[in-house]
Amino acid sequence: MTTVGFLYPGHFAEDDYPRMEILLDSTIRLVVNHTECPDDAYSEDALRELGAPGRLATGAEELQRSGVESVVWACDGGSFLYGPQGAHDQAAAVARAVGVPVSSTSVGFVHAVRKLGAARVAVAATYPEEIAAGFTAFLEAEGIEVLATRAAGVATAAEAAAWGPDQVAELATAADHPDADVVLLPDTALHTVGHLAELEELLGKPVLTANQVSVREALRLADRPAWAPRLGELFAARESPPAPATPSSGRSIWGSGRNYAHGGNRHGGGATRE
Repeated sequence: MTTVGFLYPGHFAEDDYPRMEILLDSTIRLVVNHTECPDDAYSEDALRELGAPGRLATGAEELQRSGVESVVWACDGGSFLYGPQGAHDQAAAVARAVGVPVSSTSVGFVHAVRKLGAARVAVAATYPEEIAAGFTAFLEAEGIEVLATRAAGVATAAEAAAWGPDQVAELATAADHPDADVVLLPDTALHTVGHLAELEELLGKPVLTANQVSVREALRLADRPAWAPRLGELFAARESPPAPATPSSGRSIWGSGRNYAHGGNRHGGGATRE
């Protein structure tokens, strides 16, 4: 049994996780622990507050008792607004506390784009323009070319959670760019897992969504390849078992997140190209 954990702020689209657990291998367990979400506004101050060290440490202690092998901070804005180095420091602090690899949804997007071999992306964000711009800046700082960004101007996580499949499809279609290899939909408050296949068929290309990416990142850190075609192109190919690290290049593939447990993996230099 592989058990991975998620720190999820509030109660918005957390039902995406049991849906994914059903679609994945029966020996994979997804454990969600809800962190406090006193303000669900999509403002920089409110989102950064969600990722405050004390708030994350408290939630991580609960996950540690569940025997998780890795943890993902399942919040986009509460990580990418800290910038690449800040997101690494955020994850490393939690990892030192719980003794397992830790990452975040934002970092997971970077690894997922690389796993698909994509070079150029389009961003379909529920957020206001200034918050969507923060996500774009985060991706570009990691060497990912963003060809187009569409911001829907949603004001709160509760509003995003109330969106149905048609609204999600409309946003993704409006954001797509003909030269983009993949379309990214950040926001873990957005329900997407139930219609990933339909989104990819509509756009004719891979689609990466926040909760889907969070799960793949947790499994990556736990050295657990997974295959579930209904979870989109990201999970469509059977992956090989973990390969050994490659110290000579300074990069590794599966299992690179192990260093997070000791705070020794610099976010930029240790990023995995998959």
